[in-house]
Amino acid sequence: MLSANGWFASTGFEFAYFSGLARLAQARGGGRGVILRFERVRPTRKDKFQPLRSREVTPQFLDRLLRKLRRWNCDVISLDDVLQRMALPSGPGPFVCLTFDGGSRDLMTYGHPVLARHKAPFAVFTPTAFPDGLGEAWWMALEQVIAGHDRIALVIDHAERHFDTAATDDKYRVFRFLGTWLRALPPADLSAAIHDLCKRYSVDVGRLTREAVMSWEDLSRLAADPRVTIGSATVNYPRLANIGDAAAQREIAMGRAVLHAALGQEANHFAYPYGERGSFTRRDEQLVAQAGYASAMTSIPGVIGPGASALLLPRIAWDGRRRSLRGLRVVLSGLMPGAAAQLGRRY
Repeated sequence: MLSANGWFASTGFEFAYFSGLARLAQARGGGRGVILRFERVRPTRKDKFQPLRSREVTPQFLDRLLRKLRRWNCDVISLDDVLQRMALPSGPGPFVCLTFDGGSRDLMTYGHPVLARHKAPFAVFTPTAFPDGLGEAWWMALEQVIAGHDRIALVIDHAERHFDTAATDDKYRVFRFLGTWLRALPPADLSAAIHDLCKRYSVDVGRLTREAVMSWEDLSRLAADPRVTIGSATVNYPRLANIGDAAAQREIAMGRAVLHAALGQEANHFAYPYGERGSFTRRDEQLVAQAGYASAMTSIPGVIGPGASALLLPRIAWDGRRRSLRGLRVVLSGLMPGAAAQLGRRY
């Protein structure tokens, strides 16, 4: 069910779209720019338990999105072009920039062919430990453990806790609870907890991650496409607010250095791991600047407006299975400046 704010926002989107107000506002120069954030591109699955589904779009949705943007006379531009437009007193019209976090292998399989067919630029942010075969996508392991069992146990605060996960609703509830708890842990504690869970239920988190993410060979092929920007999301994808100054500096700087060494090109753009409010601090913004990045992406929803900081760029996460593209048309029109916040989705 929608909250009251969500209901009013949804109703406002529909009215603005079907009344023609959004098109009129755009025609009068009210257009604005947004950066969209996705993770995976893959066909629809029928599993009842899909806690990470909001991070995915289908190839068909991606194709429909790009066709709609062309019909709306909305430019699909690169991150470098976003920075150039931000420096102008007024832009030539609305724009969208497409970004994909995590370096998922299915982006190469299902997403890149669609994007290449439309000649659409896009950016990929990858933690460098993942193509090295050393990263741990703990959220995928947690999903697999819960999906495969009717009851699970885990040590939390030195006590073993038991969770019923037989019903689909219970699975979602436990995934949300454990996901929130794990994300708040320091990296070493998170790794120990997920290894304990995976050992109990015979899930190989390393293998799961390697199968899900792109290799350096895949990334090299993407990097050869002039429309593709490869950016850094640190080395190990830690929640930066959970680690000390030296560790944060190392994660931020080394991510860029490793990408340069592996791909032979500069990684000028950065994405804060997770990226929501509280996952990074002012210190991390300063470290990103010191490392020489030209921009940094958050996961805080919003539009690219006057005075936006290049090191705190907002992005809108779009769930292609649940959200109509009409809402995006309204956001791009500039008619409802606060609408983007209603479209945000905390992962």
